[in-house]
Amino acid sequence: MEKIINVALCSFGMSGKVFHAPFLLQNPNFNITKILERSKNNSAAIVPNARIVRNYQEIFEDPEIGLVVVNTPNFLHFDMAKQALEHGKHVVLEKPFTNTVDEGVKLIKLAKQKKRVLSVYHNRRFDSGHKTVKEILDKKLLGKLKIFEAHMDRFRPELGAKKWKETKKPGAGILYDLGSHLIDEALSLFGMPDSIYADLQIQRKNAKVHDYFNIKLTYHSHTVELKAGMLIREPGPKYLLHGDSGSYIKYGNDPQEEQLINGVFPDSENYGIEKKSNWGILNNEDGRGVYQTLSGNYKDFYENIYQAIKYEKELIVKPEEALNVISIIEKAIISDREKRIVFLDKIYN
Repeated sequence: MEKIINVALCSFGMSGKVFHAPFLLQNPNFNITKILERSKNNSAAIVPNARIVRNYQEIFEDPEIGLVVVNTPNFLHFDMAKQALEHGKHVVLEKPFTNTVDEGVKLIKLAKQKKRVLSVYHNRRFDSGHKTVKEILDKKLLGKLKIFEAHMDRFRPELGAKKWKETKKPGAGILYDLGSHLIDEALSLFGMPDSIYADLQIQRKNAKVHDYFNIKLTYHSHTVELKAGMLIREPGPKYLLHGDSGSYIKYGNDPQEEQLINGVFPDSENYGIEKKSNWGILNNEDGRGVYQTLSGNYKDFYENIYQAIKYEKELIVKPEEALNVISIIEKAIISDREKRIVFLDKIYN
């Protein structure tokens, strides 16, 4: 029993219900003991053994809690993670890591000082599509890569119900939201780029923050384009890769999010397995045909967190890597504001 880690969730909206609780509940090494809900009791039906608390102090002052999952609005990330670390808790932050590089640096230093595990829930590394793209690149099935594109297309012409995402607060807007996913995918595959050029726009009526971006990352051997928008009724490819001896194109999103929203648990049959109709097309010197998509599984993130806490295993998502994502976001904002290419001179790893 001493190996079980007691966990507290800091909210139970979609993030807590869909992306965190199912994997913590399925992992016997974790026990969700407290969930912060300011006024509702939504978690009671799904995590009945957890105590619902109304203020954060009841979490970070509880000596029995070992891991705190900070899955609150972005503008609360830094302060809540800081308090948890100061009280000796291990911390998982929902993406984005922080709203500024300076905040992220402070949290990393504090985690090292307290000898606590600090990681960020960049779950898209465990998507089926991302894993498949990595396999194709590792096997050099396209030859030398020249162009990499990744998209997150949405059609949501009306502003979202989560007002903090749509108002001018730190960490608001599509760049911190969907951009965090796409940038982390790119950096995990290729490392930090040489330069960045960004086009950020506000396209929807009554929108106050960016709801579209096109970011170009330049590497010495290839370019990366990352695109997302809220007015794309007809989605384009999710991934588009071109090398000097082949191409790969794939439509459709990883199935896990839809499965989780529909109540499919990670231990269910066919969880994370993509339909053959969504497999991508690989066209190279060996011919043209479908390329089977690997299965995705977000449960690997929390298993790695457990191994890092209990056995000091290497983190899959290191906080320094998450900090690099914030650095790219900050550079993108500068690039768009000044309408110029921004060269990178600092890497946080």
